[in-house]
Amino acid sequence: MQATAYTYDAATRSGQVLLDDGTPVPFDAPAFDAGGLRLLRPGQRVRIETEGTGDALRVTLITLQTF
Repeated sequence: MQATAYTYDAATRSGQVLLDDGTPVPFDAPAFDAGGLRLLRPGQRVRIETEGTGDALRVTLITLQTF
């Protein structure tokens, strides 16, 4: 699934992405670390993997979207 980086806190390695429908979904340090990223800037397109549904939806992996 694709999304757009919305917020990112380098100190906690956590933040939020926006799904294409505008829904914000949080991610935590383990999801960020699983993707091997070192930095994330708001507005970057990312590829995410999620688990759960509705209010329990969470990001389990976040990486940069490459074409």
